[in-house]
Amino acid sequence: MPPDATTADQSPAVLSGTGHKPSKGSPFQGLATVALKEAADHMTSPRMHLVMLLMVLTAIGAIYAAIGQIKNTVSEDPFLFLNLFTLAKQPFPSFVALLSFLLSLVGITLGFDAVNGEYNRRTMSRILSQPIYRDGLLAGKFLGALLVVAINLIALFLLVTGMGILMLGLPPSGEEALRGLAFLITCLAYSGVWLAVAMLFSTVFRTPATSALAALTLWLIFTLFWSMIAPGVASLIAPIDPYNPMTAIHQAEITQVISRFSPSTLFGEAATGLLNPATRSLGLVFMSQMQGAIPGAPLPLDQSLLLAWPELAGLIAAMVIVYAIAYIAFQRQEIRA
Repeated sequence: MPPDATTADQSPAVLSGTGHKPSKGSPFQGLATVALKEAADHMTSPRMHLVMLLMVLTAIGAIYAAIGQIKNTVSEDPFLFLNLFTLAKQPFPSFVALLSFLLSLVGITLGFDAVNGEYNRRTMSRILSQPIYRDGLLAGKFLGALLVVAINLIALFLLVTGMGILMLGLPPSGEEALRGLAFLITCLAYSGVWLAVAMLFSTVFRTPATSALAALTLWLIFTLFWSMIAPGVASLIAPIDPYNPMTAIHQAEITQVISRFSPSTLFGEAATGLLNPATRSLGLVFMSQMQGAIPGAPLPLDQSLLLAWPELAGLIAAMVIVYAIAYIAFQRQEIRA
């Protein structure tokens, strides 16, 4: 069997001229080993330390500004602790806005050289000569990086909670803690999308600089320019008829659908639904739909979860789809010694 034919049956790559035979067993053999090794490498890398230092410093600034805003508020709020994540004071953005910016960069930082780095160090053939399948190698790298993101997110949320308890003098309620946990899962899914994107470009391109630039370009498009692209595309699909006001509503609905192709939009809407209990809809709201509703009344936790679930499901689906594309591309590559 030629060396490149092993990609078809998802067995480990056979080194050219070494006579290694395909391993037998589960295709995810060695996944845990690779994941733990990748997580340990990331946790000890100076690159990750610099990124986390940036996240901690910016988070402290945002939370300090939010606490100042909360102390100046005289109105009674049953969800005072959640305001730590959503309130902003110039020049600091809110904690949610900072996470939307930083989590995507963390995912790209951890994944832009995940595959092509092994090629450049000439270690890919050595790894696959062990009883490790390509499936386990790629999945292990992805899960290892995602584990690092989860550990750092938990540490960051505990830091924010501790600062809130010390400076506000009250702990979060049970519902606030559950909403924060749901938001933590949303953050992990959002970072996982950009991690999968970075790993895809790391698989397609052989140089880390090119894969990093491609991932950052896509991030800039979806984060900064997509809000300008979506209305333009919607106006081409559904132009407004000045004699028919319903066409304006139709165009606004199409704009919203197109804007939700951006992971940043999905993350922002999910965060709004989870951290702002007064939010009743993430789309267009008509006066007829608000009849009987109590203004400013918070939604129960289960209703807020139902409201944010489509956005969270979209983030998870995007992560799975992009990872699947990277998986197919990696399986089709030829590994030579």
